[in-house]
Amino acid sequence: MTAVLTTPPITAAERCDRCGAQAYVRVLLASGGELLFCAHHGREHSARLREVAAEIHDQSDRLTSSTMASAPAEER
Repeated sequence: MTAVLTTPPITAAERCDRCGAQAYVRVLLASGGELLFCAHHGREHSARLREVAAEIHDQSDRLTSSTMASAPAEER
């Protein structure tokens, strides 16, 4: 028998650990922990996160182009 570990989808109730906005990126750390980030902070810290992550689940594609267009440039 093979066990399959799955990561549940990120829900609207889950918040960014950096700023409290809705989370779109889940980072499973090699050490066993978990971090959640909004799309903005997920992109901002992506290089460092790739260094320490076992897995990164990026669901920022759920954002629509109209949402992205209305966000200030520094938050896209």
